[in-house]
Amino acid sequence: MEDVIALLPDHVANQIAAGEVVQRPASVVKELLENAIDAKATRIQLIIKEAGKQLIQVVDDGIGMSATDARLAFERHATSKIKQSGDLFALHTKGFRGEALASIAAVAQVEMHTKREEDELATKIKIGGGEIKKQELLVAPMGTSMSVSNLFFNVPARRNFLKSNTVELRHIIDEFHRVAIAHPDISFSMLQGSTELFDLPAGNLRRRLTHIFGVKLDDKLVPVEEQTTVSGIRGFVLKPEAAKRSRGMQFFFVNNRFVKSSFLHHAIMTAYDGLLHDGCYPGYFLFFELEPHTIDINIHPTKTEVKFENEQSLFAILRSAVKHSLGMFQVAPTLDFERDPNLDVSYGKVEQNAKPPKIEVDRDFNPFQEKTTHSFSSKLSPQWESLYQEVGSTESAAMSLLGTMDTVPTNETQKIFQLMNRYVVSSTGAALLLIDQERAHERVLYEMFLSNITHASTSSQQLLFPIQIELNAIQKALYAEYASLLTEVGFRLGDLKDNHVEVVGIPSICSENKAISVFENLFETLANEHPEDSFSQTDLVAKSLARTLSIKRGKRLEIEEQQQLINDLFACKETQLSPYNRQIFVSLTKEELEKKFN
Repeated sequence: MEDVIALLPDHVANQIAAGEVVQRPASVVKELLENAIDAKATRIQLIIKEAGKQLIQVVDDGIGMSATDARLAFERHATSKIKQSGDLFALHTKGFRGEALASIAAVAQVEMHTKREEDELATKIKIGGGEIKKQELLVAPMGTSMSVSNLFFNVPARRNFLKSNTVELRHIIDEFHRVAIAHPDISFSMLQGSTELFDLPAGNLRRRLTHIFGVKLDDKLVPVEEQTTVSGIRGFVLKPEAAKRSRGMQFFFVNNRFVKSSFLHHAIMTAYDGLLHDGCYPGYFLFFELEPHTIDINIHPTKTEVKFENEQSLFAILRSAVKHSLGMFQVAPTLDFERDPNLDVSYGKVEQNAKPPKIEVDRDFNPFQEKTTHSFSSKLSPQWESLYQEVGSTESAAMSLLGTMDTVPTNETQKIFQLMNRYVVSSTGAALLLIDQERAHERVLYEMFLSNITHASTSSQQLLFPIQIELNAIQKALYAEYASLLTEVGFRLGDLKDNHVEVVGIPSICSENKAISVFENLFETLANEHPEDSFSQTDLVAKSLARTLSIKRGKRLEIEEQQQLINDLFACKETQLSPYNRQIFVSLTKEELEKKFN
């Protein structure tokens, strides 16, 4: 039998190896930006075309390279960062493997211009498919310009797996944010074609965050700073009221390197325990300063995973530091243990005319008459609901021994009631239904929006006074992409001028006082969720609007509203799951109920 094992050609091996380093255009952006930082640049410019598929260019004013170093930089495992394996635990640079440029050059057409301060002329190198095509001298400013064109031109299968320009641009912006936040002392700019998306001047961390995410973020930032023998922690966390249902604005940096860590995230969630609504996630921008020998970042080529030597200590320090900051800045709410929720005023009927109280006098009352023994039922204490009626209500208050039923059947024909201001309970001939009012309404609104968009039957209401909404750089890019779709949903928008857009009309189902929050939540969803997570852009918008406008848990519903919700739910095409694939209701049959009492 002949030998079957053979060495792969270099160009094939390079293309295969490049698959781990270069997964999409965002991977190229990350590597080039980190190389510019390692070159001690003070100004970095990123230029992209067609979401990086056509062109990715990074221009910096760093120290540059010599002609020999420029040539060697594209060889595999050629690096100036380490000399031996022990250097992996003393790293102070972004790159160290010597794989990035070689991997990029293997699957793209690359052109590099680089010049050192002491050189008179710059070096120009052109590479295509891993082969050097040209090397010459030219006049260029100090620093390095790296252009990557036609990514995956020689690997068409990989190019076909790339997502739409919208999705790929979103990933590029994410990588740009991670690098820009990690280095606020460096000036960054980003251009998509001829459109400038970001212009971030050098400054401090707070200024950098407000430039990226908008000036409204400044009031939501809570400083965190702690210095221990294990680690130094600095940065910001967001106030609990700024928590979102999506996982945006969550950044961990270890020695100025962005990392992902579910372990550290759990420490943050523990620190916020009791301060967040269900399903909400806090935002944070936290930097850890650790000794390089106590961490291992050589786990994956993306370098976003890290192992810690003192995990448990780091967990405790982070949790305590965040808790301390939330308490020191009086973010944690004051708890009133004497508060009775039954005494809360219902503001839904404040516009109704109040009726004067009636004074009734018991003329048969005798203060000297001895009290008689009452039955067990008469000893029950009166409920607070009977003492505080809603303004204008003619119905008697509900009596509930458990105190959790907000509406109790007043006659035999009434078969629905609300439980804990969260669930709508309905009885049928065969079972008892427990319906989550928020998820049910999400499903109703979701299918309504999809139907209206499909049939172009969306109605909108004109605002008496147009609303001016400020957009940050990300929202401006999203606005240009989704403007037509927002119109189909029911928004009436003016032209974008000076980072402001004028809202003159909103969907008819949306109240005017919710217009700003609806608009902001919609853009936040579009910024943090990718269309591949949904069936389409329309689906993503319908989900976001349904979640924002749905009846929330804790809202009291009248009998008519409960019945309408049930009718609308079971008129939907899908009744079991919410738009986010969560169970809407549970049913208990007679047999299941009887088993509970056995």
